[in-house]
Amino acid sequence: MLRGFSLITGTAFVVLIALIAGLAVNGILQLQKLDEQMNIIVEQHNRKIDLVTQTQLAAHMRTDSLFRMALADDPFERDQHFMTFNRAGFLVGSGRSALRKLGFTPVEKSNFEQQQPLIGSIQAVQEQVIDLLAAERFEQARRLLEREAIPLQETFNQQLSEMRNLYQLRSLEAQSQARMTYQQTFLGTLAFGVLAISLSMLIAWRTLRHISRKSAEIQQQMSELEMSRASLREEATHDALTGLANRRLFHDRLQQAIHHAHRYGGKVGILFVDMDRFKEINDRHGHHVGDAVLVEVAKRLVDCVRESDSVARLGGDEFVVLLDGIEGREDCQAAAHKIGQALCNATMPFDKDLVLSCSIGQALFPDDGPDEESLIRAADAAMYQLKSRPGAELQGSFTFAP
Repeated sequence: MLRGFSLITGTAFVVLIALIAGLAVNGILQLQKLDEQMNIIVEQHNRKIDLVTQTQLAAHMRTDSLFRMALADDPFERDQHFMTFNRAGFLVGSGRSALRKLGFTPVEKSNFEQQQPLIGSIQAVQEQVIDLLAAERFEQARRLLEREAIPLQETFNQQLSEMRNLYQLRSLEAQSQARMTYQQTFLGTLAFGVLAISLSMLIAWRTLRHISRKSAEIQQQMSELEMSRASLREEATHDALTGLANRRLFHDRLQQAIHHAHRYGGKVGILFVDMDRFKEINDRHGHHVGDAVLVEVAKRLVDCVRESDSVARLGGDEFVVLLDGIEGREDCQAAAHKIGQALCNATMPFDKDLVLSCSIGQALFPDDGPDEESLIRAADAAMYQLKSRPGAELQGSFTFAP
């Protein structure tokens, strides 16, 4: 009888060990599958979404550069836009190449290959525009842009948006599958735990604890990815040194302000602020001092305007102020005087003596131009006209050190 009891006990023990082993193997396999699915969500799908977004932005920048070349009167300005056009073309190509290296599903591959003829059409039209611009046939180039290049670009943007939506859908499907895998792992672990009594319950607890750690790591990775995206969006619309709006964001805000003023009969003013002889500061004290001066100038410009106004850095030592909802030119002159006093007549608590001067050009919508391009040209011309007058700039000295 004891032998029979031992046999039953031994058999039960072997069954218990088998159940524990099955629990361990099942938990490990399910967790590996969950980890692979989460890696797809965090890495591959989001990487593809970022590459599609980069390609879309670069393609838009390429067409926008052509349009600005057609509008520019200055050959040097056209050369700068042409450099931007070439750089954007490189970004489009590199983005598509990186997408191809990541691999496609059959549906993704079909969508990707369908874009190739459209890209060829866009490149052909853009080359025709370049040829017209080189021949100084600007009006024909603008008509070609409006008639063919821009509609083609909009079609390409729509295809890229559909591709991004597809990747987002795949990401949601992977998340759903990961949740299903998690539920299966949990239920399997619970079932084995009931059958294996205390030992199986212990293994189930350890497995769930491991899953919890994995989930926390994944949540942290997702949070870091979201922070990285927010940082990239900030860099795309703001100046890295001063934190001010960059040229692109300023143009968007100016366009919106003019549209609002045109609709409701208001006025919009812009002030072009150029720091005179700023190169001397860089040459004499170093670029680190010049950068610190630009940061301080940016702070003072922001302090001089209302919260509803905008301050942007166009590049180098050039700043621009957008005055929205003003009454007339007197408000522009008052703001320019306040900025001149703040930049040139104040003492700053630093160590190096510097002489700073600035030239401020003004333009008012709709008096000086019906749109953003003409308004910008008017303010720029006013600023350079002021620079050409001896002694016309606002000057002051202050002590400064980085």
